[in-house]
Amino acid sequence: MARYIFITGGVVSSLGKGLASAALGALLQARGFTVRLRKLDPYLNVDPGTMSPFEHGEVFVTDDGAETDLDLGHYERFTGVSARRTDSVSSGRIYSNVLEKERRGEYLGKTIQVIPHVTNEIKDFLAIGEDEVDFMLCEIGGTVGDIEGLPFFEAIRQFSQDRPRGQCIFMHLTLLPWLAASGELKTKPTQHSVKELRSIGIAPDVLVCRSEQPIPEKERAKIALFCNVRPDAVIPAYDLSSIYDAPLAYHRAGLDRAVLDAFQISPAPRPDLARWEDVMDRLEHAEGQVRIAVVGKYTQLEDAYKSIAEALTHGGMANRVRVQADWVDSEKLEGDGVTLLDGYHGIVVPGGFGERGTEGMIAAARYAREKKVPYLGICLGMQMAVIEAARNLAGMPGAGSEEFDHEAGETRFTPVVYHLKEWVQGNYKVQRKLTDDKGGTMRLGAYTAVLTPGSKVSEVYDGALEIEDRHRHRYEVDASYRDALEKVGLVFSGMSPDGKLPEAIEYPDHPWFIGVQSHPELKSKPFEPAPLFAGFVRAAMDEGRLV
Repeated sequence: MARYIFITGGVVSSLGKGLASAALGALLQARGFTVRLRKLDPYLNVDPGTMSPFEHGEVFVTDDGAETDLDLGHYERFTGVSARRTDSVSSGRIYSNVLEKERRGEYLGKTIQVIPHVTNEIKDFLAIGEDEVDFMLCEIGGTVGDIEGLPFFEAIRQFSQDRPRGQCIFMHLTLLPWLAASGELKTKPTQHSVKELRSIGIAPDVLVCRSEQPIPEKERAKIALFCNVRPDAVIPAYDLSSIYDAPLAYHRAGLDRAVLDAFQISPAPRPDLARWEDVMDRLEHAEGQVRIAVVGKYTQLEDAYKSIAEALTHGGMANRVRVQADWVDSEKLEGDGVTLLDGYHGIVVPGGFGERGTEGMIAAARYAREKKVPYLGICLGMQMAVIEAARNLAGMPGAGSEEFDHEAGETRFTPVVYHLKEWVQGNYKVQRKLTDDKGGTMRLGAYTAVLTPGSKVSEVYDGALEIEDRHRHRYEVDASYRDALEKVGLVFSGMSPDGKLPEAIEYPDHPWFIGVQSHPELKSKPFEPAPLFAGFVRAAMDEGRLV
C-alpha cells in the first residue's frame, strides 16, 4: 500500500507547490521508489477545459483524454510517469459525482452533506491505485484558509486518520517575506499559516520555506520551534535559474531526506542523480543560441503555452543550444507587421481557439514558407498553414475555418477546416454535434497517426511509420482538399489509421516546414525531448548558421 505525502500551501498562492511536488517525486524515483502525483483543485469548474487561458493558463491533456491542471505537466516532465484521468480532480467534479449518486438513489434517501458525503468522495479518489506505487504525492490547490479548500483539508485529515500510523505525512509550503526597510526575513506569516493548518487538525511534518534571501540557521530554528517541526525538516527553497535545477537544489537542502525520515525509512537507498546532473550540464554548458518566435494568441500569459516553452527548452538540450523563445502576439503580425519576424531562426505557431489573431498566424505561415524559415505548426498552427496554402497557392482566396463562421454566425469562408463530427476512438465511433456541451467534448487524448514512408515527419521520428500523440481539438483539416493542396506542394504526410483525418502536413521542398494536428509538446521531457521539437531546434540551428 502506498505511503501518502500531502502537499499544501500557505501565506500566498503561486509559491511553486507543483514544482516542489514534481521535484520531490523525481528525488524519490532517484532513490529507487515508484511514485504517482495527483492534483486536487478547489475551484467549482468540473475541469479546466472550458477556462480561459488568461484565467488558468494551459490545459494539460492526458493520454486517456482528461483535461487537467498544468501542474500535471510538471509531474510528467519531472518523473516521466504518464498522468491519468484519476490524477486530477476539482471541487466541481467531486460535487458533480455526489449529486449524480444522489439522483441515482445511492445514498438511500439520506441528507447529503459535506461531511461525510463530499469528504468520502474525495477520500475514494485519493485511494484509487494506492497499491500500484510506493509513494502517492497529492497536491492540494489554493492556500490554507480558503473557504473552498476546506472540504479537501478535512478529507486529507480524515484520510490520514483512517490509514495506519506512519502511512501519511504533510508537507507545507510557505513564504518568508523579506522586508528591505528593516533588513529582516519575517517568520510570522509562516507561523500563522501553520497555526491555521493545525486549527483544522493537520500538523505539518515538513516545512518548505520559499525565500528570496538566505535563511539563517537561527531563523530555521525559530520556525522549527514555533511550528513544532524538527529543525532538519525546515527546508529552504530559493529562486533558481532553471526549474530543472529543482531536484538537485531540493536534494542539497535535504527535502528527500526529511521526507524519508518522517516516514522512518532508514537507512534509505542512496539517490542516483546522474539524470538531473546531465540535464543541468546541458542547460549550463550550451554551445550556442537560437531565437524562436512563438506566434500565439495568449502571449500575455506565458503559462498559457507552458508545455510549448518547456518543449523548446528540451529541444535545445537535445542539441546543446540555448533557446531564446520570444512571445509574439499574432494580432501584431496582421498587415505589414509580419516584418517583426525578421531575424528569427524558427517560427512556432501553437494551438488556440477562436478567430482573433488567426490572420497574423496565417501571415506567419506564409512568411516561413516564402523565406524558408523553419516552421512548426501545432493544432491551430497546422490548420493556419493549410489555410495559407489554400489561399495563396491553390487558388482559394476565400479559404478559412468553419470555426470562424460558427463564431461569427454567418458563412464567409470556404471551409478547408471543418467541425469534426465523428472519429474512431479505439474500437468505437465517437459522434459530436455543434450543440453539444463544450466541456470534454473535443477529440481528446492519445491517438495514432500513420506517417508516409520517407517523409520529413517520419525522419524526425527515426523512420517510424506510426506514432502516438495527444490531441485537443474539435475542428479538423478537410481531407477532401488533399489533392488540390498536394498539387501545389503541401503534402499530407500523416493520416489517422482509417485515412480520414489529416495528422501531419509538410513542404518537401522546404528546409523544415511541418504541421501536426496533435500536441507533441505534452509528452516532452528534459531527459526525453519530443522528437519534433528536437528536430525543429536542429533546423533552427542550421538556419542560424545561414543568417
